[in-house]
Amino acid sequence: MIEWVPPAAIMIVGAFLIPLLKGKVKQAYLLLLPLIVFINLLYMGEGTGWVIPFMEYSLIFGQVDKLSMAFGYVFVIMAFIGILYALHIRESGQHFAAFMYVGSALGVVFAGDFFSLFVFWEIMAFSSVFLIWYNKEKASRDAGLRYLLVHVAGGLSLLAGIIIRLVNTGSIEFGPIDFGSLDSYLILLGFMLNAAVPPLHAWLSDAYPEATVTGAVFLSAFTTKTAVYVLLRAFLGVEILIWLGAFMAVFGVVYALLQNDIRRLLAYEIISQVGYMVAGVGMGTILAVNGSTAHAFTHILYKGLLFMCAGAVIHMAGKRKLTELGGLYKTMPITLGLYMIGALSISALPFFSGFVSKSMVVSAAAHEHLAVVWLLLTLASAGTFLIAALRLPYFVFFARDAGIKAKEPPVNMLLAMGLAAFLNILIGVYPAILYGILPYPVDYVPYTGEHIVWALQILLFTALGFFLLLGKLGGEHAISLDTDWFYRKGSRSFMWFVEKPLSAASQWPVDILMRLKDYLIWLGKNPTQAIFLYAGTIVFKILGRFPGMPPHASERILEEGWSNYPGEPVRKSPVGDSVILVLIFMTAYAIYYYFVS
Repeated sequence: MIEWVPPAAIMIVGAFLIPLLKGKVKQAYLLLLPLIVFINLLYMGEGTGWVIPFMEYSLIFGQVDKLSMAFGYVFVIMAFIGILYALHIRESGQHFAAFMYVGSALGVVFAGDFFSLFVFWEIMAFSSVFLIWYNKEKASRDAGLRYLLVHVAGGLSLLAGIIIRLVNTGSIEFGPIDFGSLDSYLILLGFMLNAAVPPLHAWLSDAYPEATVTGAVFLSAFTTKTAVYVLLRAFLGVEILIWLGAFMAVFGVVYALLQNDIRRLLAYEIISQVGYMVAGVGMGTILAVNGSTAHAFTHILYKGLLFMCAGAVIHMAGKRKLTELGGLYKTMPITLGLYMIGALSISALPFFSGFVSKSMVVSAAAHEHLAVVWLLLTLASAGTFLIAALRLPYFVFFARDAGIKAKEPPVNMLLAMGLAAFLNILIGVYPAILYGILPYPVDYVPYTGEHIVWALQILLFTALGFFLLLGKLGGEHAISLDTDWFYRKGSRSFMWFVEKPLSAASQWPVDILMRLKDYLIWLGKNPTQAIFLYAGTIVFKILGRFPGMPPHASERILEEGWSNYPGEPVRKSPVGDSVILVLIFMTAYAIYYYFVS
């Protein structure tokens, strides 16, 4: 008897029923499906299930352990919250894309082989791009196309690594990878791109701000966290990830500080927070692994809450830049309160979710005597509080009153934001509920006097610095250059090269081909005259004229060809232009095959 089914199958198959439903029935179905998946998770025992033979290999759709279950739980919880937030959306296509996206992310989490992982990995990329394109603006179309191209490139790197690994080992099993071989480099590159590790990160800050209001909530939760999961599964203890993660944490904060667009600011904060998780993967200790997993869990909840609140502001106020907003505390006080819960969570304030997860990774760095890493992560935490909990709410909800007539968002959006806020507080107050599902037993105690005092000192001094420098922290109407500049400018330069110099330089083969085609068509129309012409040319070279013709007529034939000679019969072409071109190609290929290759 089958007691459970792959969660990905429920979400993906269920997505195809969405366009068939209408009204309240569709809304009830949208909320019911993630609940069914969550109940299904509760029946999933640890071990391997849903193994399907494929040629001489096995496809594993149910690799279940505490690591995969931790990510599975939070993915389904966030799916329910995201769907509740988007319940007012009538376009079935948006819901379909979201369900496919969530389902493929769950497929990655429970995949036990590289083949099924790669398939779900690509479905995740192609389904999520529609959450950007559904915004239906030129900026969204362009950002979505760049997003897709970057992820296709990452997918190709992953696929190349998988193929090389298969050839070398004969196995497609997904598990720990010995770092140092070519296949490990390519697979790691594909994973790091989805994790938005600099310099492979710019797709995130480019695309997420251009997504739909509801689509950005889903995007903030799944792609980077599936990447953290596969890194935990395959590249635990790879030292370079420690330093890349620490650099990410600071890099994201610095760029977030430069942003004027509120969702672009939050997008860079994703990069910063994922840096903690990547650093934990690199450390590879029990505390670090638990910390990365816990921080991925809480990050999905508080970052989803922040994107929901930012989306509510955009949805109701119609503005998205710090310089355009202000004074919304009067008309959107509930949204402000819920936002601050998310902001204090990401800032790791005691009794909020980020405090019990982020501190695990920072403490792991201290335990491993990684002083520089500890310092960078601590500085990034202070910067996060400055940006997310002080700068953004001040300029959006307070500062000068921009005179925007707004109100609280629809009830379903408030309920989703409220549920996420409740979970952030619950985990912060009662961390055992999170620690109980982590990969290893937890003996870490976040609430010690020393830890609380240290955290409050950092946050209070950061707040003091914010108010002292308030005049210099306002947004500016400017775009901060990032690594996407290279492929944006590079693609334009490439298209110019293709359209101008390359097309001009490559025109001569086309001209030669067309001349050859015209000649062969003429030859097909006038075969006997052509033979006579060629044979007569030899005689002309000897005698100075064609037999039976005066010299001036012979010269005219040589200059203009038989087709222009008076009285020359014209026969119907036995073949058409297309056939002639095919014959040219096949002849050239035959010559190459037999005499060159």
